[in-house]
Amino acid sequence: MTDTAGYYVDGLSAERLRKCYEVAPPRVRRYLEAELGHVLDHIRSSHCVLELGCGYGRILDKLAARARTVVGIDTSPSSVELGKSLLARSSNCHLAAMDAVSLGFADAVFDVVVCIQNGISAFKVDQQALIKESVRVTRPGGTVLFSSYASEFWSDRLEWFSLQAEHRLIGEIDWQQTRDGVIVCKDGFKATTIGPDGFRALCSSLGLEPRVEVVDGSSVFCEIGVGS
Repeated sequence: MTDTAGYYVDGLSAERLRKCYEVAPPRVRRYLEAELGHVLDHIRSSHCVLELGCGYGRILDKLAARARTVVGIDTSPSSVELGKSLLARSSNCHLAAMDAVSLGFADAVFDVVVCIQNGISAFKVDQQALIKESVRVTRPGGTVLFSSYASEFWSDRLEWFSLQAEHRLIGEIDWQQTRDGVIVCKDGFKATTIGPDGFRALCSSLGLEPRVEVVDGSSVFCEIGVGS
């Protein structure tokens, strides 16, 4: 059985991860742009922003153009190194190899913490711990943003994963096991999601009251305002 989290460290990283976005069909590209746009709406020029699971820095330059400082962390050293190379000219953009549930930052450092494109499921970590750590490093009055795939986006998401499988970026899809928002590959890779009720339940268990909304019919966003 494949360690799903290990996909993004050992296999689906750096240039291979980049290829996943290159093969994305038009509807998926719209979804990616809609996610980015929603995040950018929360960023101001004075903000210090952290992205969890930044990969090779796909959106870091866009965030850096809006914010004062942007930091991206990822568990894949190869993705981080590629990102550093691609973003070498962005002086306010920094990348580091780091675990999202054990961040090497002091309390209340960032104005906005971002974990999009289903990172909360894809990381395969304790989701409560991930939320708690994200809130810990966010300043009072700041915002934490998580996203997952919306149920309405299922067919488009499945098409995208099928293309990734065709290009041998992920394993062959197990069509007998793939259903109800869960994509399973024959090598053991498994992609799940979190819906609106799931986000509310996770936050409620931590005493948090999130704003949950569907964006573009493709993403479920969970917005957590960090209190003073």
